[in-house]
Amino acid sequence: MWNMMCDVMPTIAEDSISQRGGSQFSGGGDEANFEQLMVSMLDERDKLLETIRETQERLNEIEAKYHDLEKERDSLQRQLDANLPQGLI
Repeated sequence: MWNMMCDVMPTIAEDSISQRGGSQFSGGGDEANFEQLMVSMLDERDKLLETIRETQERLNEIEAKYHDLEKERDSLQRQLDANLPQGLI
C-alpha cells in the first residue's frame, strides 16, 4: 500500500521552490505593489504613533487635572470637617 502512495504522489523539486520564491517580486508590477504596500504600512504606522503621542499628552493633562481636583476635594473636606458641628456627623 505504501508503494502505491509513493507512485501517486508527485515529486517536488527544491529548485522549483527557490526559483519561485526568488522571482516572486522580480516583475516590475509585483515590486511596485510591494513598495506601495510598504509605504502604506509605514504611513499607517506614523499615523498610529502620532495618535499614541496625542493620547499620551491628553492622558497627562487629564492626570494633572485629576490631581488638582483631588487637592480641591481634600481642601473642601477639611473645611467641612472644621466648620460642621461634630454632633451632626
